[in-house]
Order: sequence, then structure tokens, then C-alpha cells
Amino acid sequence: MPSPEPLSPRAILARLVAFASVSRDSNLPLIDWVEGYLAGHGIAATRVPSPCGTKAHLFAQVGPSVPGGVILSGHSDVVPVDGQDWSTDPWTLTERDGRLYGRGTCDMKGFVALAIDALVRASGRDLTRPLQLALSYDEEVGCMAVASLVDAMVDGLPRAQAVIVGEPSMMQVVTAHKGGLGFSVDVIGYEVHSSLQPYGVSAIMEGARLIQWANDRNAENAAAAPSGLAAQFDPPWTTLHVGTIEGGTAHNITARKCRFLMSFRQVPGDTGWDDRFLTAVAQVDAGMKAIRPEAGIAVERVFDVPALGPETDGAAEALARRLTGDNGQHVVSYGTEGGQFQVRGYSTVVCGPGDIAQAHQPDEYITLDQFAAGEAFVARVVDSLCDG
Repeated sequence: MPSPEPLSPRAILARLVAFASVSRDSNLPLIDWVEGYLAGHGIAATRVPSPCGTKAHLFAQVGPSVPGGVILSGHSDVVPVDGQDWSTDPWTLTERDGRLYGRGTCDMKGFVALAIDALVRASGRDLTRPLQLALSYDEEVGCMAVASLVDAMVDGLPRAQAVIVGEPSMMQVVTAHKGGLGFSVDVIGYEVHSSLQPYGVSAIMEGARLIQWANDRNAENAAAAPSGLAAQFDPPWTTLHVGTIEGGTAHNITARKCRFLMSFRQVPGDTGWDDRFLTAVAQVDAGMKAIRPEAGIAVERVFDVPALGPETDGAAEALARRLTGDNGQHVVSYGTEGGQFQVRGYSTVVCGPGDIAQAHQPDEYITLDQFAAGEAFVARVVDSLCDG
């Protein structure tokens, strides 16, 4: 039986947007559909399940099973729409005024739709090198899960020559981005009446020592002269941040608990922040235990996004520049799964349709022009794999 007629990229995007694949929920309905769609066109895909079994990565390949191909990489998860004021249904692709609206249209189901379409259409071409698809989960909550996908592709497929991560870059070739590091911090104090404060341990006030440590490091980083690469970023230094904090019982009781998330956005090459932070935690923890041994701090690493750095004679950069004509120097402060590929030896760039300013916003959209530019780009990727 012949394969069914392929869906258009826009029709694929409509199917993907209809899946509310928010990071906190399962992405398996979306993965089921993608796997089934590829199978209907004779393309076998491999799942990489999450440890809990409620999510999965997916990868696939068309063309000869030889080294030197290209990976098109994207993530299946999106951020929530809770509390956002949308003028359209976020889970229905809607065209208006030259734009396609819907959650994930820009970040980054638009590129994923183009990559799926490219894989299906490439399966009927005379490729000399393979085209590979990488579709991940939990990119929006820290990229740590992406590591298992990359490891599975290292083991299961011939090594690609180039990885193109299709995060929205307005089709500019991005060769570097900041890394991300995050720790959940649980501070356990000892309650006493605030009139007896020296005999208790306030979890909030002890946690504040670590927040002040972050403020001090931010001031030091801002005052230091940036390296040549760091100078291209805005801001051109590593930043430390606490966005939420909770804890305490009453104004006249030393706080029993305090919890916050300490995050870092590191310029490429600025490493060692995990050790520096854990050293500061140990110092505060020791001071707390000197007052009450049962007090202390528990820290858990919740995300770790490797930075993406420029490569010398990088195959991915050369390919993307040749196919886009973009010779500018571009870096971004957001993180992607690109760092996970690069630390495992893949030449990697970020290049995709859409404007990052639309990511995570109510009424998220991708313009028809950018979607068309992305479609033309991935078509040229496929053409490049037909070269002798």
C-alpha cells in the first residue's frame, strides 16, 4: 500500500499545537502522533522514555546509515498558559494578519513541524548522508533530560556532522548562548519567640545570607572587565538570581522553613559556579548548626544547561551560514539543548524561525514569513545531504 500524501508543514503545526504538552504534564500523546505519522511514511522512530514513564524523547533517521549527516533538533514541551490573557484558543492554530497564533508556534513547534515534514520528504530523496530528527521533553524546565536523548543518539545512530537547534533566532546563525544552572534551596531553622532570637535559627534570615552572597557576586561580575566572548552578550557577565522565596510562620517567630531557587546564567567559559555556591552553602550551614545542630540547608540541583560556545571551523556553523547567507556574529542569553549536543562532541548551532520575544507570551505567534523562511532553510538542508 502506498504511503499517504504528506501533510503540509502548516497542517503538522496545527496537530502539534493541539497537544497541550506543557512541561508539567505528559508529552506522550504528541509523541504517539509523531511516531505514528512517521511510521505511516515508512520511517521508524525510537523512543527514549523518562524514568517515570510519563514522557519520552523521540529520534529518527532517513537516508543511508553513515556518519556525516545533519540533526534537526527541537523540544516537544511548552510553557503553561495559566494566568495569561489570550485572544485566541492557545491550543488551536489560528491565522490572523500574517501570523500563526498558538502556544508553541514560535517556541518551538514551528520548527519541529518543519523538521518532521523535512524528514518525510527526505525519505523519498536520494540522500548520500542521513537526516536525523531529535525531539526532546523537559527543555523548558532545565534541559537536563535532553542528555538522555543525546546519549541514546550517540549509541543508536551514526554520528552526525552538524546539529541545528531550531530555537527562534529569526533565521540568524547563533554560535553561542549562556548556560543555566539552578538549585532548589531548603533552609531548616529552629523556632523560638523572636524576643529570644539568639537562641533560635531563622531559616529566612540564614537563607538571606545566600541571597546576599548572590548580590555580592553580581556586583563583582558587573564590575569586572568581560572577556572577548562575554562582551558580545547582554549583559556581558554571569548573573545570579532568586525569583521566588517562601517561608516563615509569623512575624514574632524565627522561621522554621525557607525555600527558594538560586539560578545562574553563565557566559560560556565561566565555570565553577556550582562549587562556589556549594561552598557558600556549607559555610552558612555550619553557622546554623553551631547554634542548633538540627538546623541546616538541603540543596538539590534542578537544572543544568551547558553553555554553547563558538567552534573553530565548526561544520554546523559553516553549513548554516552557507544555507542562510548570514555571516553576522550572533549570541543569545537564553539556553537551548544545543549545549548538551556540543559537550558530547557534536558541532552545533542555533538557527530557527521566529522571534524569541514571542516565546512564553500570551498570543504567542510566528509570522507566515518566518515560517516560510524556516521551511526554505530545512529544504536546503535536505538538498545539501543529496550532494555527492
